[in-house]
Amino acid sequence: MTLDARAIITKIKHSDTPSAEELNWFVKGLADHSVSDAQAAAFAMAVCLNGMDKNTLISFTTAMRDSGDIAVWKTDKPILDKHSTGGVGDCVSIVLAPLLASVDICVPMISGRGLGHTGGTLDKLEAIAGMNVFLNTDEFQRIIDSVGCAIVSATSDIAPADKRLYAIRDVTATVDCLELITASILSKKLAAGLDGLILDVKCGTGAFMKSSSEARILASALVKTGNLTGCKTLALVSNMNEPLAPSSGNAVEIKDVMEVLVHVKEGRLKDLSLRLGAELMKKNGLCDTVEAGYVKLHKQLKKGYAAETFARMVCAMGGPTNFVDDWSQHLPEAPVISEVFAPMEGYISGWNSEALGLCTVNLGGGRRVETDKINPAVGLSNIAAIGTRINKGKPIARIHAAGPDTADRAAKQVLGALKISDHPPQSQSLIIEKIE
Repeated sequence: MTLDARAIITKIKHSDTPSAEELNWFVKGLADHSVSDAQAAAFAMAVCLNGMDKNTLISFTTAMRDSGDIAVWKTDKPILDKHSTGGVGDCVSIVLAPLLASVDICVPMISGRGLGHTGGTLDKLEAIAGMNVFLNTDEFQRIIDSVGCAIVSATSDIAPADKRLYAIRDVTATVDCLELITASILSKKLAAGLDGLILDVKCGTGAFMKSSSEARILASALVKTGNLTGCKTLALVSNMNEPLAPSSGNAVEIKDVMEVLVHVKEGRLKDLSLRLGAELMKKNGLCDTVEAGYVKLHKQLKKGYAAETFARMVCAMGGPTNFVDDWSQHLPEAPVISEVFAPMEGYISGWNSEALGLCTVNLGGGRRVETDKINPAVGLSNIAAIGTRINKGKPIARIHAAGPDTADRAAKQVLGALKISDHPPQSQSLIIEKIE
């Protein structure tokens, strides 16, 4: 059979089903550029308009996975990972990777940069002096062998077809396609040679998915496809109506991570990290119940084992040898730090978390375009939680800025994102739903 990009696009355009052979051929063409940009764009739009059935999505996802290298790990330990769809103050990956590694789980975490109003795990790690997230395969393997976890950038050999298709989707209004999102996320994660994966699908004002129904649909597609490709997959839909950590930025979020790892800070970041880890352990047969996994991981925090593992990872990736002992000395500090004060008394009833994330971008802590250089020191910290009782003039957030003018503008943006009411708001669950 002679394979042809136009024929494959036509099938999807007319809601017919391409064969696995046709999809493999097309995806290979994406990777080696024998499929043109115009054909790739037409394919993406056809999928966006007509979707894919379950079997087609599985074939497409595995073809995307197989378009590059697939990791093979030299260990008998379980290979597990986590992925988040992105939110404000979401630094769970940096807590969870060393936490799982401290209980003899290997976590080869391939992470990304900030996107829109959401921060990027790699940008946060690079706030630590000396950190190198660009590791080749041998370096990645060595750190996984010696430490148990590493959080790195994807190489050009990991799912190259996805990298090309994503760039085309970004300029053709096809980023928000369920099937293309599913294949994009899973192709990179499955190429890491995982036994199990947990997905943290965010929902709310600081997430890309604003409604629980949107989040549920995406989580279900990811879980079904992941499981049918042979990776034990589950998802939690979690609340992103306020920043997960009480901060938004790079160095400021690393400080919150460290306060969780050294067991001095309670809150949503710690709770979600423990729950995700426990659910992943239960799914992969590493504990009898989620509660037992939660207790085991909590002990690792309390005894300092997770912090010790993080210190070893930072050192192995070029960072300071004593980072956990004195992390504030190895993180940049903004020249202007100022408070934002409550304009009236009442209760904080809500935050527009997307606006807070964009405030961080405007301060220089994120990118408007791909070539923007990030200032790791700037951002927001000490963001008061929903439900906090405030008096007029009480601090509700702290701004870390490069100068007084940007600090003043940020203060106005923070106040514009704030909602105050006379009565305490109803409490909101951190976990909205589990999907297996």
